Amino acid sequence: MKLKISYITILFLGLALSVSAQRRKHKSVKHPATHTTHKKAQAKAAHAVTKKGKIKTKENDVAVKDSATLKGATIEILQSYKPEVKLSAKPEATPSLPPVDISTPAQTYNVPAQSMYYTYNSLPLRPLALGKDSVERGYENYVKVGGGNLSTILLDAGFAGLHGSNYETAIQVHHLSQAGNALAQKTALTSIDAEGTLHTAKNDLHADITGYRNLYNLYGFELPANVVSKVYSGFKIGVDLTPSASQRKTFSYHPKIGFGLHNDNYGSSEKTLSVELPFSYKQSDDLNFYCTVNGVYDVLSRTAMDNVQSNMLQIAPGVEYKTGSFSSKIGLSPTVGATNIYLLPDIDARYTIKNTQLSIFAGWKGVLNRNNYEALSAWNPYVYFRYSLQQTHANEVYGGVQTNIGNHLALSGRVSYWLYDNMLMFVNDTTYSKKDMLPVYDKVNAMTLTASVRYHIGNVLAVDVSGTYTAFDPEHFKHAWQEPGVRFNAGLMVRPIPQLMVTGYLSVMDELYALDNGNRSVKMDGAFDLGGSAEYNFIPRLSAFIQINNILNNHYERWYGYQAYGFNIFGGIRFKF
Repeated sequence: MKLKISYITILFLGLALSVSAQRRKHKSVKHPATHTTHKKAQAKAAHAVTKKGKIKTKENDVAVKDSATLKGATIEILQSYKPEVKLSAKPEATPSLPPVDISTPAQTYNVPAQSMYYTYNSLPLRPLALGKDSVERGYENYVKVGGGNLSTILLDAGFAGLHGSNYETAIQVHHLSQAGNALAQKTALTSIDAEGTLHTAKNDLHADITGYRNLYNLYGFELPANVVSKVYSGFKIGVDLTPSASQRKTFSYHPKIGFGLHNDNYGSSEKTLSVELPFSYKQSDDLNFYCTVNGVYDVLSRTAMDNVQSNMLQIAPGVEYKTGSFSSKIGLSPTVGATNIYLLPDIDARYTIKNTQLSIFAGWKGVLNRNNYEALSAWNPYVYFRYSLQQTHANEVYGGVQTNIGNHLALSGRVSYWLYDNMLMFVNDTTYSKKDMLPVYDKVNAMTLTASVRYHIGNVLAVDVSGTYTAFDPEHFKHAWQEPGVRFNAGLMVRPIPQLMVTGYLSVMDELYALDNGNRSVKMDGAFDLGGSAEYNFIPRLSAFIQINNILNNHYERWYGYQAYGFNIFGGIRFKF
């Protein structure tokens, strides 16, 4: 039994040695001595087994067990292998534009056949008579009458019903008379204006005529009846020609000619003939050339005094240029006045900041005021000419900003520096009764600050506020006589319902100085005038109105010695037809 166990053991050792030899053979092919080494190992193993098992065998028997006599065997060794992917470097992202797609996309359209079916037969086409126009036209004529305290009488009428396919006309009549509480305080203003336009294929011919009679009493003084009233009357007529809308392309023109007559009840009469010839050539949307020729012949005749002329001849060429947010105008006008020759600049530049509504502007403008009798009596009706008239030459250098905030709010500001030659001012005739205002002149420098705000919402609400501060620096006089240094104006319009419109106003003037007896300077009281009006439409044709002036009953003086009317209220009706 022990012998069998020994044989079995020797057999397994032999197999083990054979497998070990095969492994070494596969691992190291370059060593030719592998077989010999293997045999020695087998011999040692056999000897060790014999010794342990106490089995004595011959050397030849051990040789028989050599690997050469063993059968060849192939042993497959399977080993699991897990492949690993080598990690790549982390890419660094850099911004870049995507590649431009230059391929043309293929677009296919499948329009199915359109079939329409009607459950009725269409009527045949045949001409029909023109139906009645459903658009309601506004009323072309109106009459407004009213009255109130201070013996107020108001008449205002307009007529525009006379028109045709190629012409239209308009006529307006106005009268307002009032009498205050001061001695002989009364005014009566009456005027009639008419105009008409005739349209032809190439031109539009326009004409207008104005007639007036205005009464101003020299009130507040003990005066004879024959000198207490000052009446101005006269008329103006003008004709102008413009190209029709279809003809306004590159070359445009607008010639005007006018004649006027201005009289007073003291024997003064002024005749005026004016001609204005403006032309413009539009080179492109950005470039425009223009030139205007102005001429005025004016002569004032006075009883027992020399005639006074206030003539002017002017040539005003210029160019306008606009590109993007920038616009400019450059003009230079040689002007011949009554006594001197002037070179009047007209330069303006404006820039709108990109992506905003803020505009910045600056410029330099020269003007020549003729100071004729008609203009001065409209400005100050108590004026009296004892000496010859003088024309006023002025230069304004200005700059400012304007902007819109949203669609309803507009703001603007302006700074101006003025240089006046012969600035016109008024002083009272203190040698008699201070009733007449005498024109005086001085060289004046002035700085003006102006600001305005406007807020509006369609025709429902509108608020306007503006203020001006002026610092005068006369060369010879102490003050700029009766010229306000502070002006403030505010206006309000509100329509709470479609039938009712309410308005209000506020007017403030201050820093006025006058020259009193003995050449004494007097600071006049500030003017503060608050008022308003309302009009309500009962029916489309009929409305009622009411107006209130000087609610606070402030007896301020615009001209020294002439107090304004106090509290004034009047009302009436307006009829449209």
